[in-house]
Amino acid sequence: MSDSANVHRIVIVGGGFGGMYTAVNLGRLWRKQRDVEITLVSRDNFFLMTPFLFEAGSGVLDPRHAVSPIRKMLDAPARFVEADLESVDFERRVVTARHAPGEGGAYQLPYDQLVLALGGVTNTKIIPGSEHAMTFKTLADSIFLRNHVIDAFEWADAEDDEDERRRLLTFCIIGGGLVGVELMGELTSMVRNIRKLYPRAGKTPASFHLVEHGPRILAEMEADLADYAAEVLKNRSVNVRTSCDAKQIEPDRVHLSDGSQIEAYTIVLSAGVAPHPLLASFPLEKDRKGRIATDGTMRTKSRPEVWAIGDCASIPDPTGKPYPQLAQHALREARVLARNITAAVRGGAIQPFVYRTLGTLASLGNYQGVGRVMKFKLRGFPAWWVWRSYYLLQMPRFERKLRIVLDWTVALFFHYDIVKLDLFGEEHPTQKRRLPASRTQPPSTTERPAAPAPKPEPAPAELQRA
Repeated sequence: MSDSANVHRIVIVGGGFGGMYTAVNLGRLWRKQRDVEITLVSRDNFFLMTPFLFEAGSGVLDPRHAVSPIRKMLDAPARFVEADLESVDFERRVVTARHAPGEGGAYQLPYDQLVLALGGVTNTKIIPGSEHAMTFKTLADSIFLRNHVIDAFEWADAEDDEDERRRLLTFCIIGGGLVGVELMGELTSMVRNIRKLYPRAGKTPASFHLVEHGPRILAEMEADLADYAAEVLKNRSVNVRTSCDAKQIEPDRVHLSDGSQIEAYTIVLSAGVAPHPLLASFPLEKDRKGRIATDGTMRTKSRPEVWAIGDCASIPDPTGKPYPQLAQHALREARVLARNITAAVRGGAIQPFVYRTLGTLASLGNYQGVGRVMKFKLRGFPAWWVWRSYYLLQMPRFERKLRIVLDWTVALFFHYDIVKLDLFGEEHPTQKRRLPASRTQPPSTTERPAAPAPKPEPAPAELQRA
């Protein structure tokens, strides 16, 4: 890094929609200029197109095709550093990051302008026992869930006890927002396709439960669209439970507010997003949810040289209400933020971010969707087609777009792939079998015995970050 006093240093922390596209737009605005250094810091060397995470998990898409290499997306003078953020010294204006926890020396990245785009994490503080549930926010999460579902069928196919097969083939998702509904839609489609390949397990009906504390699912949409989505899921034998809270999660069951329980081998938590834990240590003004408070230009209220964008920021619209945490907003916030930082460096006028939502779409799997685009409400195949087309166009690089189209085409003619992608070897978490509390001994010699309790070692880094 240059030590020249004439070089303006811009550091962006976070490689999601907000951080990634801020770096991309800054690179275009400052293309090949030598009086600025733009550094993007992210824990992964790829950009994840999160709307495709569902199909990457089910196997419709190759997981690599749901991501794009960051280095190929950036133009000079923007550069990339793969590292985890450790701390920010706001007085000295220095970001400290490390390539991997406990490995090597820490990077010291001085800045003149800092963009915080750390995103959020699954909120595990609302429901006691949330550590027993899986999350669905990263590429590692999607691969892990895919392996877990396939493993449930493999185990159930070898199981003689019918009650145990039912437990293994029971799936519960807590949270009926966009993520929970889209995940349930793709999960039901995946299970319907792969069960044909399991002659014994396929005879046991799979059980699906979607638990939502609000009066309806998809609170982000109009009531009639949410009702349509609920009807589609119910037609796939999903038990949609609204106005019902998950009071506690155990390794093999969920306790509900009405006093009932759901015994399930697969429990996924999708009950909201919490700010990145590091934000709590930053001496910056925050809103009541813990997100960094900014003005309309995305400049923090505490420090003029610090900006915030995406899920970690509370950006007010002209009425003072925070913008929703959606990809379509982050993409457009990034364009305005890049122009505002450029104006701040060059002494120009900065502008507030103003955007009116074009609509909201959700894929329900199996060629069905629901949503609204401007004034038009869409249901069924048209909504699904528009959803896919929109996010395909947003995917960076033509090569990735082509690979996705090829994956979609292949999926039209062939069964879902049931090959597990083992990233852990003998230490894979699914090797620790979960038996219900009522069973201490296997019912037959065909059942796989529970593996010994694993050593108290930390989980893989990518799962800790989920």
